[in-house]
Amino acid sequence: MKKFEEKTIHTEQIFEGRIIRLQVDDIVLPDGKEGKREIIKHPGAVAVLALTAEGKIILVEQYRKALERSLVEIPAGKLEAGEEPEVCARRELEEETGYACESMMLLQSFYTSPGFADELVHVFIAKGLVKKENALSLDEDEFVEVMEVTLAEAEQLIKDQRIFDAKTVYVIQYLQLQQQLNK
Repeated sequence: MKKFEEKTIHTEQIFEGRIIRLQVDDIVLPDGKEGKREIIKHPGAVAVLALTAEGKIILVEQYRKALERSLVEIPAGKLEAGEEPEVCARRELEEETGYACESMMLLQSFYTSPGFADELVHVFIAKGLVKKENALSLDEDEFVEVMEVTLAEAEQLIKDQRIFDAKTVYVIQYLQLQQQLNK
């Protein structure tokens, strides 16, 4: 066994929902002792930093039941089985905001909580936005408000803890860094 590898000896599926699965793995630790790991299996997700021609950021505000509050976030959504991340990103952007885009570029992919979940989020930058007529197509349980904000306004939303999720803070900090590098 490798220095830090944990070998799975048994997996028990505890729950299977619409989005996630929960399993408990019995493992052998690197020192030979046994342990348990609770793991959330997730299909992966995308998030989109959508920038208007004027440099405004497209955000959505929506209620997050797990937090019992609304958050302002970049558009995002989960991957469907076999779906390519860029295809999903374009779909989510259009469904949640009503915008299509001319170009979509992968910025970064990252694991959200590798201590207990395998969710991998692919963050894209969308440019050349085109507002589609009647394109907003939310899921039946999805209620969002679309916002266009400047970088300074987004920074204030972070200070006010209205933007309070990692993916959105990440892209705002990316834009701040780009702004500093371009001075």
